[in-house]
Amino acid sequence: MANHDSNFRSPAYVLGMTMITMPFKNCIKCAAMALMTGLVFAWPAGAELRIDITQGKVEPLPIAITNFVGTVNGESQYGADISRVIAANLERSGLFRPIKKGAFIQTAMALQTLPRFGDWRVINAQAMVQGQVQLLGNGQIKVQFRLWDVFAEQQMIGLGYTTVPDNWRQVAHIIADAIYKRITGEEGYFNTRIVYISETGKQTRRIKRLAIMDQDGENHKFLTQGDSLVLTPRFSPTLQEITYLSFYGNLPRVYIFNIDTGRQEVLGDFPGMTFAPRFSPGGQSIIMSMARAGNSDIYSMDLRTRVVKKLTNHSAIDTSPSYSPDSKRIVFNSDRGGTQQLYTMDAAGRGVRRISYGKGRYATPVWSPRGDLIAFTKMTGGRFYIGVMRTDGSGERLLAEDFLVESPTWAPNGRVLMFFRQKPSTADGRGGRSRLYSIDLTGHNEREIVTPIDASDPAWSPVIR
Repeated sequence: MANHDSNFRSPAYVLGMTMITMPFKNCIKCAAMALMTGLVFAWPAGAELRIDITQGKVEPLPIAITNFVGTVNGESQYGADISRVIAANLERSGLFRPIKKGAFIQTAMALQTLPRFGDWRVINAQAMVQGQVQLLGNGQIKVQFRLWDVFAEQQMIGLGYTTVPDNWRQVAHIIADAIYKRITGEEGYFNTRIVYISETGKQTRRIKRLAIMDQDGENHKFLTQGDSLVLTPRFSPTLQEITYLSFYGNLPRVYIFNIDTGRQEVLGDFPGMTFAPRFSPGGQSIIMSMARAGNSDIYSMDLRTRVVKKLTNHSAIDTSPSYSPDSKRIVFNSDRGGTQQLYTMDAAGRGVRRISYGKGRYATPVWSPRGDLIAFTKMTGGRFYIGVMRTDGSGERLLAEDFLVESPTWAPNGRVLMFFRQKPSTADGRGGRSRLYSIDLTGHNEREIVTPIDASDPAWSPVIR
């Protein structure tokens, strides 16, 4: 388990795509090269291997992922590790079923010529992934892979990446994203991170720390020491910053934490209570709710000028605002109708419209990055639910339920949600285990995201480019 490190840095993603003439800061150099006959083959639509993830529950596609081969010491280990991470990512999506390597007939070394497609059809593989790892003389590592359609006997994609060896895990995530996109047509979400609240202690005396990890639970780091209460962390669209609420000295303040430098900055001391700060999609402002004189309203703050603007002015409790991806609309929850429901308005606070009308109370709305859905927490019948609805309130679907499920956050492709689930505690405050889970929009693929200790209030980053 990692200790708090005030000098925490994000991974050194130091390279760039071959088509780019200058490197991107904080980006892996995706030296993408066509292998053999090209990156992507154009085939008739009816012949292309494809998973349609818009049609509800689908049967996982059988895929064979071989160990990436190497010829010198160290290369084979990198190759096995990269293959393992790719397989775990794809399996966790619920859309792929990696075939156990013990069933493979053709060896990874033999694949350095051409696949014997009949050997892969025998084990019912519909797609196959092969790769190679090379340790270069300049201390870097080169990883190449190919994705094959077994039945069409065609290469679907072939790419190569060059980076420092420490970035091997990120390369695996990038490859998994490329495979996911090629077969589903949707952007992948594996090369991402999760920030969340790490919790220890009795429910009556909880210690809460800000923590960050890769989406698969690896590369875990604590960002704060736990000497003050922290809540509601949210990623900036730029990836380099997190906004969160902290009660340092029992005073609520909104902070911005720079992931690269470890620096924390107080945005300001706001009178009253402040809740749930979020970045705008462009990262130039934050939106939050503040309680003044016993009344809670929605406010925005320009991060360049620090000018605060009041967006709602109502006697009710307005809280938990979230921008639409185009920044033109805001969703929030309010009890202005007598019970806690979801409302939308334009970015200036005009045109307030109620969108939720189901039984129970609604909270923590989050606009999908695709713009088509709003995720929420619902409380009814003594149970909590994670659900989604269209932006006009229609098509409500409940995806998960329990004693307590809360705080949905979207994967950047808008196809998967993460939330936390908490179990009941005893009268003396013991128990109450809290863990992170992901679930896709079908509601059929729920997975626990393993964390070192209790976890709550997750926030998903954009894809790391």
